[in-house]
Amino acid sequence: MAHARNEYNKLSTNREQFLNIAYDCAELTIPTLLMRNEKPPAYQEFKTPWQSVGAKGVVTLSSKLMLGLLPPSTSFFKLQLDDSKLGIEIPPEARSEMDLSFAKIERQIMDSIAASTDRVQIFSAIKHLVVTGNSLVYMGKDGMKVYPLNRYVVDRDGNGNVIKVITKEKVNRDQLGMAKELVNDPNKNDSDHEKDVNVYTCVKLTPKGWIWYQEVHDQLIPGSEGKAPKDKSPWIPLRFVTVDGEDYGRSRVEEFLGDLKSLEALMQALVEGSAAAAKVIFTVSPSSITKPQSLAQAGNGAIIQGRPDDVGVVQVGKTADFQTAFQLANVLEKRLSEAFLILNVRQSERTTAEEVRMTQMELEQQLGGLFSLLTTEFLIPYLNRKMHTLQRSKQIPAVPKNLVKPTIVAGINALGRGQDRDALVQFITTIAQTMGPEALQRFLNADEAIKRLAAAQGIDVLNLVKSMEEMQQEQEQQQAQVQQQELLKQAGQFASAPAMDPSKNPEAIPAMQAMAGAMGGQPPQPPEQ
Repeated sequence: MAHARNEYNKLSTNREQFLNIAYDCAELTIPTLLMRNEKPPAYQEFKTPWQSVGAKGVVTLSSKLMLGLLPPSTSFFKLQLDDSKLGIEIPPEARSEMDLSFAKIERQIMDSIAASTDRVQIFSAIKHLVVTGNSLVYMGKDGMKVYPLNRYVVDRDGNGNVIKVITKEKVNRDQLGMAKELVNDPNKNDSDHEKDVNVYTCVKLTPKGWIWYQEVHDQLIPGSEGKAPKDKSPWIPLRFVTVDGEDYGRSRVEEFLGDLKSLEALMQALVEGSAAAAKVIFTVSPSSITKPQSLAQAGNGAIIQGRPDDVGVVQVGKTADFQTAFQLANVLEKRLSEAFLILNVRQSERTTAEEVRMTQMELEQQLGGLFSLLTTEFLIPYLNRKMHTLQRSKQIPAVPKNLVKPTIVAGINALGRGQDRDALVQFITTIAQTMGPEALQRFLNADEAIKRLAAAQGIDVLNLVKSMEEMQQEQEQQQAQVQQQELLKQAGQFASAPAMDPSKNPEAIPAMQAMAGAMGGQPPQPPEQ
């Protein structure tokens, strides 16, 4: 079996052309995302671009993609019951109860995502996708990690499916937990060993699922082996733009690399030319009585000896020649702003569901389906791995695969369960407006409607909505109270009659005792003799 290091070096040849383009894209946008040398960031020197349109475009597009993929306070998925199973394996009347249970599981998953650092790492991965077109997301037990393109290689089959991923990262040799002779490079002396060593992680797809292991200096790290089902791998390689037959993706910045390079050259020329045009130099005639030193040291309003005619001013005076370059730069900036969706940015303290929907439609229209592709290639594996991890830790109950399937609803087709809620409310409103309120009481099942609205809203109805049994008990109690009040009223009228006075008619005592017993009261006693 080939070592992970040799396989990494072999696959790096295919990655080289994509990596070079990614370096160029990063240098024109955000240079810190991907650097050419492998020195620590503290020792690196990177060139700042002359324009900020690229950096602003990357951040804006990444933010909108983040808003569309993982909208705040809204579930990007829903657990949907297979309708074909209704009436066969599941009774139809149990659907609303199951929808409420699914909504509860959705809230638990979203709460787990909100409590973690997933959103921070996902935003970083999206920025790498926009700039370099590639990113590797690792969902481990301790959280999520993002690998840039220069830290991993990937191998895909003819259909674009991943079959192998190898990562390369520097790890402190003291934290590996291995013997010194295994950590040290046998080709180097003890004094030449660095503090950090290169650790290679090899991830392969087998007929039984994913397996992975780690190596250092071609030695297997004990306890680094792992495995996962085929659809629940913790390693998720992402691409922004896919091209048939290529193992790596293309970026949004690469598609507009020509405009960025042109704008970079124009802005450099404008900045340097403007600096030269703004430079002012004073000249003094060699035969004048005005001393240059006195002129240079003179303050504002000072009086010196000399003649004004001896002092001249030298200026470039080519400001008008910059108009052509300035106009072209404006055209390029506008074109790039449209490409990266910088225009029409609304500032708000709170993001509404309608704004999220409009953002998703804008992404879909401008990116030509790439947004939907990203939802499929990222959100589905991410959700499967998240649910697998939470189920293994007993944080959520196990969901039967044959009955329930997670469905991604981020995109222009739907927006979480909000669409189900709006459709249900519109349906009830239409019935009330067209057929009258009496039709709602006659045809609509109020208990079922409340359960579906709660499920669509994602609200837990425990101890909030009364059950049919509780409502029936309350109705019976109300009826009993009304009957008791009627009996009391009748008893008062009956007892006020002279014929029912025990002091005057002793024969009325049994009748009044029976009436009091029916009302649960104390029967009257006969008068003392």
